[in-house]
Amino acid sequence: MSVLVYTESEQGKFKKAALEVASYAKAVASQIGTSVTALTFNTKDASELGKYGVDKVLNVTNTNGFDAKVYADVIKQAAKQENSKILVLSSSADSKYLAPLVAVNLEAGYASNVVEAPSSTSPFTVKRTAFTNKAFNDTEITSEVKIIGVSNNAFGLVENAGSATASDFAPTMTEATVKVESIDKATDKVSIADAETVVSGGRGLKGPENWGMIEELAEVLGAATACSKPVSDLGWRPHSEHVGQTGKPVASNLYIAIGISGAIQHLAGINASKVKVVINTDPEAPFFKAADYGVVGDAFEVVPQLIEKLKEFKAQNA
Repeated sequence: MSVLVYTESEQGKFKKAALEVASYAKAVASQIGTSVTALTFNTKDASELGKYGVDKVLNVTNTNGFDAKVYADVIKQAAKQENSKILVLSSSADSKYLAPLVAVNLEAGYASNVVEAPSSTSPFTVKRTAFTNKAFNDTEITSEVKIIGVSNNAFGLVENAGSATASDFAPTMTEATVKVESIDKATDKVSIADAETVVSGGRGLKGPENWGMIEELAEVLGAATACSKPVSDLGWRPHSEHVGQTGKPVASNLYIAIGISGAIQHLAGINASKVKVVINTDPEAPFFKAADYGVVGDAFEVVPQLIEKLKEFKAQNA
């Protein structure tokens, strides 16, 4: 019996979330005295997973992109082969779509948004966020098979000296129900899902022509860029950058909101971020009540100075 972990990849390379769930799976495996098996799809080199506690890698190569029903069936077959009673996934959009399907296939209990290793393995108990990250609860999973969805950036990357043995896995493939016509991806940018730091802008920037300072600040910090819903609705930024309850959830270590007042839907979507900073001219903006740090000031004056100071700091510490 081993802990089975589903590791996400893109263009043959593992996402940061894949390494985080591998780290988590290793922690669980250590608690119950077993090994970690990773299931990968179309990856070129799985050796990196060994650094994060994976002992064995099953690589599936005959898929044409993500299809939740197909992947869920493959995971079921891998779990049966490895006799896995504990499965670990991330909290990405794909994994949140996938996990309930796997739970049905395996008649398993599913705990999402898990932030810590199990506090107990008998009964099996995990700590989760609740009420849009405003509280925590301890959830007991009583089913024989257990599925854990690890909240992004909650557990972190934990290196474990070791190596992983890799082998091809040839499951019985069900017919795909989704046909991908084309995929357009941004290049040379940090994705919101993997970012440890996110710089986000709102209508306070007054127009898309002023987005240069957001991108420059993000570049200095090695951060992803994001925006509020009104900004994406106005067409200033692509909808892929819209964060909030109705957009993409963000669980970064640092979230900087510039010119965003802080509507409840936006705050719900970024509440899992560990440190929140707001820059706004309105001291009564709701975001100040949710932020850890706030700057009352004009973004067009504050942000350029912040960029300058960060560049100076980086130069001194290069």
